[in-house]
Parts: sequence; C-alpha cells; structure tokens
Amino acid sequence: MRTSRIRTVTLAAVTAALALGLTACGGADGGSKAAGSAAGSAQSGSASDEGGKGGAEQASGGGDAKEGARSTAASGGTGEAAGKGTTAGAGQCRGDEMLLTAVHRFAGQQGDHLLVTASNKGSTPCWVTSYPAVKLGDAGAVLPHSKKDNPGGSKRLTLQPGGKVYSAVNLFDYGSKHHTAQSFALALRGTNGQSGPSYSVALQGAKPQFSWNEADVLNWNTEKPYNF
Repeated sequence: MRTSRIRTVTLAAVTAALALGLTACGGADGGSKAAGSAAGSAQSGSASDEGGKGGAEQASGGGDAKEGARSTAASGGTGEAAGKGTTAGAGQCRGDEMLLTAVHRFAGQQGDHLLVTASNKGSTPCWVTSYPAVKLGDAGAVLPHSKKDNPGGSKRLTLQPGGKVYSAVNLFDYGSKHHTAQSFALALRGTNGQSGPSYSVALQGAKPQFSWNEADVLNWNTEKPYNF
C-alpha cells in the first residue's frame, strides 16, 4: 500500500510538472507570436512612415527642381536678352571711326537707290540711331526721312568692332530738271536728332553717277534694305 501511494504521488507530480512545462511553452510561443506580431506591426509602421517621409521628400525635391529650372531659365533668358540688346559701356559712333561706303543700285530702274554701309573700324563697341543726315552733290538741303520707312528709328543699334549697319537713299528721277552727282556728304545723328560732322562718301561700283529730282533716307538697320 505504501509503495502504491508513493507511485501515485510521483505520477501526480510528474503530470503536474509536464502540465506546467506545456503551459510555459505555450505561453512562450504565444508571447513570441505576440512579440513577432508587434515587431511586424512596428516594422510595417516604420516602413510606412519612411515611405511617406521619402515620398514627401521626393515630391518636395521635384518641386524644388522645377522651381530651380524656372529660375535658371528666366535668368538665362534675361541674361541672353541683356547680352544682345544692351548698349551699356558703348558710346555713340564717331564718323572718324567709321568706314562709310555706298553703292548705286537699280540705276535708272524702279527702286533706284544708294545703299549706304557703315562699318565700325574702331576697337570698342559703339551705337548709331535714327537715320543719317545726307546731302547729295552740291545740294545744300539735308534729305528728309522716308515716310514709308518702318518705325523704330529712335532705338540704338550697337556695332561691335567690325560690325555693320545699313541705310538707303531713295532716288526719284522724273527725267528732266534733275540733279546729278557721284558723291554725297553724310553725318551721324545723336539721340537728340542733332547731326555731327559731315564726311564725304564716294560711290563704288560700275555706275557711280546718280540723278534725282527728289530723295529721302531710311533709318539705320542691321539688314540691307531692298535686299532682293
């Protein structure tokens, strides 16, 4: 009887120990699962936060890049416009620093005119404006500005060293009582319309002689007039 009781007590103790071990194991597994689940949630939340943060930074970076591009383009455009159109640092062209030439074109035809070319032979930029003051032959009167000319004669045209601008003297010959010459006098005008010293210009080409009853002058231009 005694032996039987001892065995019974022993079995009961072993069973209790096994039950406790299983409970502990189950608890540990559950805790591990819970911890794993919590860790997964934390990782997911962290990744979500990082993704959101990264997306925000990326969007912000894209916006900054676009704004930067706009600023650069605007700055570049402005710089380019200023580089082409500015007359800063350039003084008015002087006749003694210019090479003045003229060619008689379409002689005796419709469109008869003198093509005038002014070249900057100096070492620094200079500007011209308006139209040249021209006197043909021995005529004392300065020719008027052409009423058919394009607007814009008040702006300054900057000539770099070696640069050229063009004008034209339109000739109207009615066939009788006209004037004849082979040269003319030219003076540059300032922004106030006043003309400077006059310089004699001899015509070049096969037909240097020209005749006219009336004549007028075009503004300076960077392109040749009547270039056809």
